[in-house]
Amino acid sequence: MNSCILLAAGISSRMGKPKAMLDWFGEPLINYQIHQLKEGGIDEIVVVLGYHSDEIRRNLRNLDVRIVSNSLYHQGRASSLRAGAKAISATANTILILNIDQPRTKTLIKKLLEIHLDEKNEATRPNHQGKHGHPILINGKFRHLLISATEKELGLKGVLRKIKRISEIETDDSCLMDLNTPEDYQDGLSKYRIS
Repeated sequence: MNSCILLAAGISSRMGKPKAMLDWFGEPLINYQIHQLKEGGIDEIVVVLGYHSDEIRRNLRNLDVRIVSNSLYHQGRASSLRAGAKAISATANTILILNIDQPRTKTLIKKLLEIHLDEKNEATRPNHQGKHGHPILINGKFRHLLISATEKELGLKGVLRKIKRISEIETDDSCLMDLNTPEDYQDGLSKYRIS
């Protein structure tokens, strides 16, 4: 089973409104991302909500996802990572981790997943010209590391430091897109199209 933890619990303070509900080519960003994940080969999606969870949850009611509420979202992303990791299947072969403000296409997801599985990697991440991108894929045997992630150890970065073999896959610069501000959002809309 290929599982995903989709982190959508943050306050979105720099954006000024919930990033999950941003319009992304005619649908809420979170809907777009769930469809891309499914079409890219992900079997199980756990969505971690926190800030504005009621609004986002209503939007997801007809989608095949598991929703987890993280009441500790204000403590940082590691708390959401822990909540998501606890909720995914213990039999997951692969765990893909993605933040809602990092829209990724099914093409990129499928490519990374295929390489990760074919090479039997412990962890796989895209990069572009030496810069690390997202999403991160981790072998399911490391689920316990995600469950014990802490802010002190920098969350996912701390988990990756404990994994010996991380495969770096060169991709285009879409693996670096991060919608932190209204300007980032407008740049993303103008630069990227659904593929």
